[in-house]
This record gives sequence, structure tokens and C-alpha cells, in this order.
Amino acid sequence: MRRRSISIATALAVVLGSASLMAGAAGTAAADSAKVLPVTSVGDMVVDGAHQRVYVSDPSGGKIVVTDYSGTVKATLTGLSGVTGLALSADSGQVYAAVKNSDRIIAVDTGTYAQTASYPVGDAPSDLEVVDGRIWFSQNTDFGSLDVSGAEPVVHLAQRGDVGFYGGSTFLAADPSVPGVLVAGSGSDLAVYDVTADGATLRAKGQMDSGVKQLDLTPDGRQVLTSWGSGGGYSIGAYSTTDLTQQTGYPDDAYPNAVRVAPDGTVAAGSFSWYDPDVHIHRPGDPVPVRTYDFPNTGNSSGADTLVDGALAWAPDSSRLFAVSENTYGTLTLRTLTDPTKELPTLTVSAPSKADRAKKLTVTGKLTSKVRPPAGTALTVTRTDVESPKGKALTAAKTKADGTFSFTDTPPAGGKVTYKVSYAGDATHAAASGSDAVAVSRKSTSLSLNNNGKLYAYGKDVTFTAHLGTTYKNRTVSLYADPFGSDKSRKLLKTAKVNSKGNVSATVDMTRDTTVTAVFSGDAHYADRTVKSVAYAKAKVSTAVSRHYKTGKIGSHTYYYFHKNTDPVLTTTMNYYKGRSQRFELEVYYQGTWYQTDSEYFALAPDGTSAVRLEAPGESGILARTRSSYVNGTSGDNVNSTTHGAWKYFTFTK
Repeated sequence: MRRRSISIATALAVVLGSASLMAGAAGTAAADSAKVLPVTSVGDMVVDGAHQRVYVSDPSGGKIVVTDYSGTVKATLTGLSGVTGLALSADSGQVYAAVKNSDRIIAVDTGTYAQTASYPVGDAPSDLEVVDGRIWFSQNTDFGSLDVSGAEPVVHLAQRGDVGFYGGSTFLAADPSVPGVLVAGSGSDLAVYDVTADGATLRAKGQMDSGVKQLDLTPDGRQVLTSWGSGGGYSIGAYSTTDLTQQTGYPDDAYPNAVRVAPDGTVAAGSFSWYDPDVHIHRPGDPVPVRTYDFPNTGNSSGADTLVDGALAWAPDSSRLFAVSENTYGTLTLRTLTDPTKELPTLTVSAPSKADRAKKLTVTGKLTSKVRPPAGTALTVTRTDVESPKGKALTAAKTKADGTFSFTDTPPAGGKVTYKVSYAGDATHAAASGSDAVAVSRKSTSLSLNNNGKLYAYGKDVTFTAHLGTTYKNRTVSLYADPFGSDKSRKLLKTAKVNSKGNVSATVDMTRDTTVTAVFSGDAHYADRTVKSVAYAKAKVSTAVSRHYKTGKIGSHTYYYFHKNTDPVLTTTMNYYKGRSQRFELEVYYQGTWYQTDSEYFALAPDGTSAVRLEAPGESGILARTRSSYVNGTSGDNVNSTTHGAWKYFTFTK
């Protein structure tokens, strides 16, 4: 309980000094799915299509994280300091991992995630490729092989031959469809090897850009692709495997940092791009991407998330492409891009903005794609309205040679009518849809609500009645109550059919000023309608007097008697609202007239009480009175209507 004091003696002195007193004033195409990865770096990615698992190595964290295709973590393999390169065995039974800081390659069972073998291979293996059953691994500016097919593992080191690899690390590339071929590159040097025998025989050597972050070999064995092309500009480099002469590559955005080729030959080109698409998908030999992916911005800068260097991997059936992005907080996210090899068509729909009910209208549109689907392509048409909220199938539309289409319809219902047109897609096109809405005319009906502007005592149960006029089928009205104040939201009171007189009622406990809303949602022939009624509620105000020694009548009022040196305490109780104060008034009686001497606001405690101590006057014969009030606005809020409590009268004796 809070106690504040007011001096009665001072108040009386003010009255004696002046009989004229003033009352006091009171103061985004985006990735199809994404999940955060529990890693701090990405060394490599490999996809196990047989078990639908994605393996991501984390060199900094010394672990491999295994997820399903949606990015949900299924296993975490720890204790692998510096783990980088990953490769999958031909039968999908083992994943091999290069553990750089322990100079080993380990084997992990893809069914149990248990480590099944560990092979020492010399200094710091990094990138891995499996060619014809043998595991090839890079080591700084060289590479070697590990053969585990026999009784004992066989390791061959220093296989680069006379190629002058001078970069800090060596990248490897191979493809299951191209037996006996391994590609290696380091710095600005690139080489193709025949690995059908125990060692590696150099077939061709050439040059590449020194900014390359990843290599790959096309499934037809004809080209080596590099994540950064030579000759200026931003592109994926392409080189003939025969002699490594430069060929036409694939344009990319700044700054190219990844390249992966799908089993069907589709090329995924990645780039470190804040403000441009991050992944471009190209059909073999086509410089124009079939589709692009632009990562969202999940960080705290103007630039969007970016692709981690080399962090692209295809599902073996080419149905998905996996990418890892990084935001400005360092958070790494696995993004699953579905149907990346399919063009992403656009389907536009145009309907009249307005139309009359039961009259024919025409809807037009166009199906557009890089390679347009043939004329006569069937499109599904659905109409959604108040009588068919789940949609009603209409006769299918068919495209013309230029991709345009049109159809007519006679809307039976008024209101918002939506026409949705859908294309199912095919082997080379993803599905697409579009829609447009028509405002179809409806009649208006009457809707009224009583009690607007009325004032009620605190806590009174008040009945609000809505009256609905003529409608077609819908006779349901919803009543909502929205009490004043930010701590309470609108609440549904009742949803019901009106009675035979067109009325529906609900009761509100009036503890605050309240907006009551009646809503008719409309039907096929009559438009929706909403009306409001604002009713007001007084505050609950009471005051208790203490420290008096008796009560008694003086004239028509009951007075509390106090000794002249006793401080009265007035405790006000009011319905609480955060920040609410009571207005406390003090008046004294002088020569037949009551004079207001003081008016102050005192904050309510959370229990709704506020205690004020009046300093005793020290003399007898004084008559005074006090009143506590809630004043809308100046009491700290506006959730109740102004309410004055009863006057409390008191006098002082010897």
C-alpha cells in the first residue's frame, strides 16, 4: 500500500487567504527448404541416394554431420580433427572421409554410421574421389591412391608426375560414368590422368584460373569444369579432356566458387553473391540458365546469405541439389533445392476487376517458359467463391501456340470470386499456377446493433442485440467484444443464426469501455456487413476511512470524527490497470461554502489500492471532505469512463 500525505492545515490557510481556488491539473525463386546445420565450417559434401542422406564434413569442428534430404540431423560423427574430403563407395555402403590432422582416411558404414576402418596414408589427405573402386586423395600439391580391395590396403603416393602443381592445395574430380579417369588441379595448373592401372598416367596438362575452388568432370567424359573460368569475366570454365584446351563455359555471377555436374549432365554453377542469384542451373552446353536460386537474407547486413565455397552436391537421381549458405552471423544452413533441372514457368491470370453476378465474364492468361510447352497443353481451372469455399473445378483451359489461353464463366455467387489456373508440369518443366479475383456484385442488407453510446455501472451485464435484414441463405451473425486497453484483444462472443425476428444477442460484463461488433459474412446474393456499438463502463471506486474515533451526523451527512492531532488515512480501492492513478480531492468548509483546496493524482498499487494520509490540522472545529475519482485520460489510461467516488466527510475535535 502506497501512502502519500496532504496537509489539512496548509489547505485551510490557502482557503483563508483566498476564497477563489483553482482545481489542480494532473500530469522470395528461393530455396525449397532450409535448416540450420550444427557446423562451423564445410570441407565437403556427398549425397547417399540409396539411404537419402547428406554427409557434410566440418574441419573446424572435427566432425561429420549426417542429415536426411530435408536437413534434419540423423547422426553426428565426432573426433575427426580437420576432416575434409568425402567420397561414397560405388555400392553406397561406405562413406570415406579424409581426416587431415591424423593423416588418415576412415570408412563409415552408411547403414549404422559406425566407423569400420582407418587407413594411414601419409601427410594430411584432403580432397577425395573414388574411381573404379580405388580411393584417390590429394595431399598439398600432390595426390595418391588407396586400394582396399585386397587383404591389405595398398597406398601409392606422389602420383602427379611432371605437372608443376604450385598451389596451396590440390582439387580432384571424377565421375562414376567415366571409368579410369581422374582430374587434378592446383593453383593455375590442371591435368587429366588415366588411372586404369595401379598408378596415374598423365594424359593432358594445361592451365586454369588460380581462383578455382572446385573441379568436376562431365558424365560424358568430354569436359573438365572449373568453378572459375579463364579469360576475364565471371563464368564456369570448361576444358576439353583430350588436351585441356579452353571451351565455351557457363556465365555466372560474382564471384564463382562452386561447380557440380548432375548424373544427367546438368551443371550447377555457384557464386559468392550478396546481391545476385547464388546458384545457376544450366542444361549441358546452354549458356542461359534454366533456373536460378537466390538465397534469402538471414543476417544483419544489406547483402543476402552467400554460398560456401564448393558447397554444392547433387542427389544421384538429379531430383535435388544441396547447397550450404552462410549469413553474416556465421550461421550455416543446408538448403534443399528440389527439381532443379526443370524450368520454372510463370503462369499469369487476368480477370475483370468487377463483374455482375449471373452474367458471363472472360478470363485470360499466359503460360511462359524458356522452352514453351506445346500448344494444347491442358490447364486446370478452379473457381472459389462463398458457395464453393474449397473450390469448384471448371472445364480445363488449353494453351495456344504462343502460350496464351482464355475461358468464360458465369459466376453464380457474388462477392470475391477467385479463378485459379494450374499447370501440372512435365519432365522438363516444374508445376506453376496463377490466380486473379473478381469483385462480383451483390445486394446490400441492413444490420444494426443497440446500446451505442450508453454508459453503465462497473460490472453490469449488458445484453447487445444485432438485427439482420433480408438475405439469401446465410442468416448467421457473429458478435465480438473488444475491451479498451492494449492488454486485451477482440473476443468472439457468439456466432449463431438470428431468430425469427432477425435478432441475435450476447451479454458483455462491462468492466471497461467496450466496442461490440456485429458481423454478417455475406452470402451468394448479399454483401457482407459490419456494424459497431461503443458502450462505456464506469470504474469501480470505493474509499475507506481509518484512525477516526467515531462517526456521527452533521446535517444530512455522516462525518468521521478525529482528534485534532490525529492523521486521517483514506484508502481508495479501484479496478486496476497498469499505470493507473486516482485523482484525490480535498475540500474544506468555510463560512457556508465548500472550497476545493487540493487535487492530486496518486498511483494505484497492483492490488488496486492507494492510501493517502492527511496531516492533522492541530486545531478543532474544522470540517473537511475528500473524494477519489477515475478521470478518463488524466488518470493514466482511457479504458473506463470518468467515475467519481462518494465524498467522505470528517471533522476534528479536541
